[in-house]
Amino acid sequence: MKTIYLDNAATTQIDDEVIEIMHTSMQENYGNPSSIHQFGRKAKSAVETARKNIAKHFNVTATEIIFTAGGTEADNLILHNAVLNLEVKRIITTKIEHHAVLHTCNHLKKTHHIIVDYVDVDKFGSIDIHHLETLLKTSKEKTLVSLMMINNEIGNLLDVDAISKICKNYNALFHSDTVQAIGHYPVDLQNTPIDFIVASAHKFHGPKGVGFAFFKKGFGILPMFHGGNQEKGARSSTENVHAILGMEKALEIAISNLEEDKNHIEDLKKYFISELKKISEEIQCNGLSSNLEKSSYTILNVRLPFTNDMLLFSLDLAGIAVSGGSACQSGSNKGSHVLSEFLNDKDADKTSIRFSFSKYTTKHEIDFVISCLNDNIKTQI
Repeated sequence: MKTIYLDNAATTQIDDEVIEIMHTSMQENYGNPSSIHQFGRKAKSAVETARKNIAKHFNVTATEIIFTAGGTEADNLILHNAVLNLEVKRIITTKIEHHAVLHTCNHLKKTHHIIVDYVDVDKFGSIDIHHLETLLKTSKEKTLVSLMMINNEIGNLLDVDAISKICKNYNALFHSDTVQAIGHYPVDLQNTPIDFIVASAHKFHGPKGVGFAFFKKGFGILPMFHGGNQEKGARSSTENVHAILGMEKALEIAISNLEEDKNHIEDLKKYFISELKKISEEIQCNGLSSNLEKSSYTILNVRLPFTNDMLLFSLDLAGIAVSGGSACQSGSNKGSHVLSEFLNDKDADKTSIRFSFSKYTTKHEIDFVISCLNDNIKTQI
């Protein structure tokens, strides 16, 4: 059976060159980076070279990059440090953030009695910047603003330049979950002075279980894990050498081919939208995901004019992998917390599907998906 993977916002296929780098590392670079002998020094050198090369892509120094097990850990490390180490008493975020941020904020609210305020979003799920400014004006407490650069469900792009300026004006720290952006959009942290960002390698054709947190120079870091004092004391645990080298290679490939890949994927997204409209004009796109200027070119969130709880299962039987929301919530029978925040009850109850594309997606695959959707949708309209 033919299989088609359109769930790249959940995870991506590992690039062949990344697999080759990791395979070679597993065979030849097996020392512990904390060991003082030549095998350990070789591994340590590889990790630090990767750190320097990754830092260059964001115009920062190697000392500002902390390797983690992924985006969720990086978000947790940053938010915990903001409260426990940087004396933040208040966090401003939205109710459509990834749960790595939302659940951590709720935990910090319960355990450390911080204030958590939520910025309003409009009917398209976009941040109300005026409300953000109003919130920043209402308190003198030290504040961290945490807003994701690209929403993982609807693909909305955040104007990080504008948010950075607002945060600076009100002396607030700015953290952005950039997991869906890294490897797909250029991020220059000198031009856009975000204080903290995160990355997860498996979102840009690297391995799972590895990512990083960026802490702007000058912020001390208290570890969440204690034991070995790795990562300059910021994260105890033997470094995942092979995965770190894989992430370095995946990021290098992604950034080197960024414009070419973007053009390819953007063309497919345009084509997909046009073909969907041919099936039915009643098909809508959630958020700004159909707006090529204001949403990620990799994500399209489609709302059908009916409810069919078995549609994702039917597509899976046809060999098509998509998501009804965030795959990070696998096993949950709850609807999307993102869509329910800005859709009315009637629309929120309708079946929505997130399609997310990659450089490996082809027009032929899109045609097959459209054909399957046509067969399923026409029977219910």
